[in-house]
Amino acid sequence: MWNFLFKMIGTELNKAVKHLKAGELVGIPTETVYGLAANGLDVNAVLKIYEAKERPFFDPLILHVNNLEKVNALILSFDLRLKKLADAFWPGPLTLLLPKNQLVPDIVTSGLNQVAIRIPNHSLTLSLLEQLNFPLAAPSANPFGYISPTTALHVNKQLGEKVAYILDGGACEIGLESTIVGVEEGKVCVYRLGGLSIEQLEAVVGEVTLKVNLSGDPKAPGQLKSHYAPTKPLFHGDLEKLFNQHRGKKLICLCFGEPPPFKDRVRILNLSPNCDLQEAAKNLFGFLRQADELDGDVIIAQNLPMLGLGLAINDRLKRAAVN
Repeated sequence: MWNFLFKMIGTELNKAVKHLKAGELVGIPTETVYGLAANGLDVNAVLKIYEAKERPFFDPLILHVNNLEKVNALILSFDLRLKKLADAFWPGPLTLLLPKNQLVPDIVTSGLNQVAIRIPNHSLTLSLLEQLNFPLAAPSANPFGYISPTTALHVNKQLGEKVAYILDGGACEIGLESTIVGVEEGKVCVYRLGGLSIEQLEAVVGEVTLKVNLSGDPKAPGQLKSHYAPTKPLFHGDLEKLFNQHRGKKLICLCFGEPPPFKDRVRILNLSPNCDLQEAAKNLFGFLRQADELDGDVIIAQNLPMLGLGLAINDRLKRAAVN
């Protein structure tokens, strides 16, 4: 078992490069979550991502590169406002929707005419991308719809038999997927809430419009209605109401700040005792995974403040919740 892990997980860039050039799958670290990476210009390699994740083909992927020159090689044009965001936040947890050129296979964009691209802020993955002459398509390295991974061991546990190698870059610094931004009808739009807050975006380009879908027909990655979900039923909202609705069941509670008054009657996982939204974001997926593995019937999750990263955390909990 441990010998297998040793061979699967490591920091050897040459191994990752070799496997990716051969059209195989590699787990990669980013500041947001771990990605399941393949050559983004190789249709057969990209197909392996969809197959490994059991991801529907109508859900597009994000391409990862390490500099703007490589971005420009994949697109037709770059809106000046989006370029301002790129200059301000790349490398970082920002994905931009840009008009794709003929180099980008339709399988990457699910047939849409825009491609999602970002420059991740992780030194190991940036070094990897520097050694490649192709972008990496890399959605989160988890079975489709399940909790996103924030460590190399999470990737190995979920998809170990389906990847050739996992680059271990430690625990993810942010723990939420990137914020996705594009332009629609002349307005700068946010299509997925994530590790970059609305306030940070608006400080650079002014007012932005939220187009965060709960959709079966996504315009961008991460817009599907049901996503990021544990196997246990999860309910999201006011903790006291949820506690009363599920009396008699063995409950696991995700809270934020002050523990609820019924704390002695449930298993508590506190996303941030000090009400730090960055800490809560970093802990979210790991705690969801932990809650799923604990002995219990139902997970109840507190609604966080609707500001900063709280918007993105609530979005993930809403998508993970029982509808």
